[in-house]
Amino acid sequence: MAPPIAVQLYTVRDLLPGDFAGTVKGIAQIGYAGVETGGFQGVTTQEAARLFADLGLKVPSVHAALPLGDQEKPTVELAQGLGVHRVVVSTPRDAFASAQTVRALCDTWNQAQAVAQRHGLELHLHNHWWEFKPVGDRNGLDLLLEYLDPQIGIQVDTYWAQTGGYDPAAAVKKVGSRAPLLHIKDGPCDKPESPMVAVGQGKVDFPAIMKAAGTHTEWLIVELDRCATDMMVAVEQSYQYLAGQGLGRGRG
Repeated sequence: MAPPIAVQLYTVRDLLPGDFAGTVKGIAQIGYAGVETGGFQGVTTQEAARLFADLGLKVPSVHAALPLGDQEKPTVELAQGLGVHRVVVSTPRDAFASAQTVRALCDTWNQAQAVAQRHGLELHLHNHWWEFKPVGDRNGLDLLLEYLDPQIGIQVDTYWAQTGGYDPAAAVKKVGSRAPLLHIKDGPCDKPESPMVAVGQGKVDFPAIMKAAGTHTEWLIVELDRCATDMMVAVEQSYQYLAGQGLGRGRG
């Protein structure tokens, strides 16, 4: 069976402050099975969780900070407040300056993983394009897979992999079972600042990605950082493409 389709609420961040409930209801009406989120503005975590439940939207994961130091409590409380056990975190670009800086980054992540485990959580690393650039004579992804605790997942962002010059299907295949969550976005894949388009209307080969993923993928999560067209239209078109092609499924 095809994995369920969610949308990362960062995609509609400009709409949420004005009408959080209405925007989320619109996402549910399109047919999405879930939402991935981070913190909230204008609503509490409890209010958001109640809305998601009322609309039948699952929350597969949250984006937050590494649960270390002052960030441990808010990250844990956000995840637990939404009933989520997967916490996704991005990496800073300057951490990929050298193999030594990547190793230092991974040491910090491994410490955070131990903290997450104590709270019943698991960490997942979300890539941008810089993880796929050369680091010395190695590739950033290869260094991550070597140095990170193997229990840390990799949320492969397929668009950024291709923008970084890496075949996203090959990335998904290499990461294997460590990638239950895939970020799905589309566009020209030429430079980071280029506006994105609805999934299925750009250059990313999603059928090839899903073939490479096999049965490992548990969620497809649509995320458009910016868009060349109306965002909610693109959100709906993305869902229609993924569901229509049989690559993912909605609620029910």
